[in-house]
Amino acid sequence: MIIYNVTISIDADAHHAWLAWMKEEHIPRVMATGQFVNSRMHRVLADDDGGFTYAVQYAAADMAHYARYRDEHAPRLQAEAHERFGGRFHAFRTLLEVVHDA
Repeated sequence: MIIYNVTISIDADAHHAWLAWMKEEHIPRVMATGQFVNSRMHRVLADDDGGFTYAVQYAAADMAHYARYRDEHAPRLQAEAHERFGGRFHAFRTLLEVVHDA
């Protein structure tokens, strides 16, 4: 199992609109690609200089599914985020490999 983790810091003035967009539009669109088996959204509990930070995790069955998402879908979906909220968020992405699940 591969976890595609996207950590996003969003400005306070865009937070409510961004959160609704993530839940109602973006995450469903990512899941509709068929490359992930589930997703989870977490709020990072830390002081963020007037903003909010979230970690969104998408679980892919294997690297091939993640690579297909990255190559065929990610550019379009990331562009949508920049068109809507550009300049009001920062994101970084990491890949995690599940080595033990209890």
